[in-house]
Amino acid sequence: MSSNQSIALLGEWEGYRIGTVGRFGPAEGRPGSEVWIELHPNPESIPRCSGCRGEVRRIHDVTERWVRELPLLDARTLLLVHRRRIECDQCGPRLEYLSWLGRYSRVTRRLAESVARMCAVLPIKHVAEFFGLGWDTVKAIDKAYLTEKLGPVDLSGADVLAMDEFAIRKGHRYATVVIDPRVKRVLWIGRGARKREEIRPFFELLGEEGRKRVKAVAMDMNAAYEQEVRAQCPQADVVYDLFHVVAKYGREVIGRVRVDEANRLRRDRKARKIIKGARWLLLRNYENLKRREDRIRLSELLTANKALLVVYLLKDDLKHLWDYRYPGAALRFWKQWYRRAVASRIEPLRRFARNFKKRIAGILAHCRWPLHTSLLEGINNKIKVLKRMAYGFRDDDYFFLKVRAAFPGIPG
Repeated sequence: MSSNQSIALLGEWEGYRIGTVGRFGPAEGRPGSEVWIELHPNPESIPRCSGCRGEVRRIHDVTERWVRELPLLDARTLLLVHRRRIECDQCGPRLEYLSWLGRYSRVTRRLAESVARMCAVLPIKHVAEFFGLGWDTVKAIDKAYLTEKLGPVDLSGADVLAMDEFAIRKGHRYATVVIDPRVKRVLWIGRGARKREEIRPFFELLGEEGRKRVKAVAMDMNAAYEQEVRAQCPQADVVYDLFHVVAKYGREVIGRVRVDEANRLRRDRKARKIIKGARWLLLRNYENLKRREDRIRLSELLTANKALLVVYLLKDDLKHLWDYRYPGAALRFWKQWYRRAVASRIEPLRRFARNFKKRIAGILAHCRWPLHTSLLEGINNKIKVLKRMAYGFRDDDYFFLKVRAAFPGIPG
């Protein structure tokens, strides 16, 4: 087998045949071997129009184009393609359609797919260095690949939703992600999370029939989310998520009481230091404290401080509200918890209980719709990984495509 035949088998450039094969010396800034392969149209191959895909025999002209290909035997490979422009009766002068090369692309589809696959697991910077491509080129390849692969989102079966916010970058810049929790699929991502109009485009995308189809939406206590959901989908139940309610309790009750107790004990430096350093110890679940010394520290702290003991125990009790599957039983449990909270004389706890009482319907809705946004927390963690891999995204559309690709859903 000749060298040209071997290269042809490696390349498989449909409609073209091998011409001259040459080798470049190492270019400045690009060490290593480089080869170039000249490709001529195969006279026996009838070109097809890139518009209508019909066969066209009239050739308008032939242009030369340098195209990057996957490395052959570790050599940086370039193709000199003599590409035909044809005279189509329907479309006029058009470039011929090539299955292995995009219309105006400077890289082959095979190289683009390899770049995109590596971008799924490596930072753009590393992929660019590996293939000897520019950062912007790699990003453009990956963005185009994801756009084509993912296509428009199918919202036809979305009747149960979950939504949450995540930070795009520092400076309190947020975005909202909406998922179908049943199949773990990202449906929509948009910039903003604090105003109703920022999430309205999703409901507009859903359409009138889609909005009528929504039965329940899991969320945190974001007022903008709740107001827009009730306005757009009045028939849907709003379901408050355990994770966010407990997190809110940690910030507004445990955090506030811890600071108040530390201030009260300002003259007792030792006791004040212990309380100030116990933030994460109080916020973590007891079963997640793996070290014996941490459990001992927590036990001693709660024994010595009644206020912290009360708010810590009521935090654990509050979580049991999500264990109920019957609204009546859940409501009875809530009333007992509320009475204990109000009788505690701990003002941050009483204030939280009163505010929570106004939204109890969102908690009781969990009995009917046992939804939660723990999946969204997993998405948030994945988003952080994506941001670190990219050293910060500046292109929101590309970033959102990366998130969609990471959570395509479970096949039905």
